[in-house]
Amino acid sequence: MRRRFLQRCAAALGVALAGPARALMPAQPQPDPDALTPGQSTFFRAWFVRIVDQQVQRGPTPRWTQRDCAGLVRFAATEALREHDARWLKANGMNDAANASRLPPELQLTPWQRMLANRWTRIDGSVGAYVSAIALVQRNSRFVSRDVNQALPGDLLFFDQGDDQHLMIWLDRYIAYHTGTVTLSDSGLRAVAVPDLMQWKDSRWQPVDGNPNFAGVFRLAFLTP
Repeated sequence: MRRRFLQRCAAALGVALAGPARALMPAQPQPDPDALTPGQSTFFRAWFVRIVDQQVQRGPTPRWTQRDCAGLVRFAATEALREHDARWLKANGMNDAANASRLPPELQLTPWQRMLANRWTRIDGSVGAYVSAIALVQRNSRFVSRDVNQALPGDLLFFDQGDDQHLMIWLDRYIAYHTGTVTLSDSGLRAVAVPDLMQWKDSRWQPVDGNPNFAGVFRLAFLTP
């Protein structure tokens, strides 16, 4: 299954797959002239993680409409890049005293940087606000490692199950994800402690090097490092 994922990466990027499948990773995206500086990236990560945590702890905001694993990443990235003024804090349920004391520093961004999450590159090369899970990895992220110890908060864990691909978000102490299914009684949001996921009973979801379904840790390309 991992080889099928790499073959799709190769086809999308016009690369011939040769040698062991593990030797090939998606080509690194071209540097974005609006990429965040190291300082901006640190604050972005803090907001991104805080927004994901808010969805998990308090339930999904109605403003998040496309509820699946890639939708969670897109929503959190878009909101992290916004100006977090009093109106935004109220709309996202972060204007109470308990939240105010834990908010990250505000990002100082250019207008073009604030639009980064509306300029995702799709598999076909077009650009827009919507992008699939596999395109988030192939065209909008760079490979970090298959060792989760190299992950930073906000990095993505990518799993390839053949016909289905899935993203999880590394939040340092735990991992958050969306099942892709929403019912009246289940938001689809999940949080799991890192040690528990490493020993998950269904080994297809263990983020370990020996799992052929685990493609590795990926980092949004506009972040530095």
